[in-house]
Amino acid sequence: MPPDAPRPGPPPLRPFGLILHHDASWSHEGEPVLNRKLRKAFDQSVRYLMDEKKYVVQLGRFRGEIEIEETGFFVRLFDPETGAIALSDGTREILEIASLAPSPIDGALLCTVKRDLIPEGLPARFMHAAHAELMNAVDPDAAPPALRLAGRLEILPEL
Repeated sequence: MPPDAPRPGPPPLRPFGLILHHDASWSHEGEPVLNRKLRKAFDQSVRYLMDEKKYVVQLGRFRGEIEIEETGFFVRLFDPETGAIALSDGTREILEIASLAPSPIDGALLCTVKRDLIPEGLPARFMHAAHAELMNAVDPDAAPPALRLAGRLEILPEL
């Protein structure tokens, strides 16, 4: 193949200056992404590529590698009636209570999600509202501490 001939397939993935921070904010080349619609589009387009072990944003045909400060996904809502969580990419799944753990950055709650993509799962960080919803579901009389989900108690891991 001549050196100037086009290569088949997409170009190799490389970071292009887009960073997803631990607080769910975005920056590009050191500048915060302030446009609300663009942030929402980025949130909903985060994908994890298992083969490459990389996070990307995919907007239409554009796909670019992003840097992740802590997690690629964020828990936006928690439903104590069903145990379901709504993630920043628009997907929903059932919270794995045993996977709850504190963030080493600031103690915020993390959980494991996306086991359908990768067996060990990927981390997701609870946003403030979802964290508050989860804490409201903790039974104050339970020992050891437990969540009340759909009328039943689920023991919390030691946090």
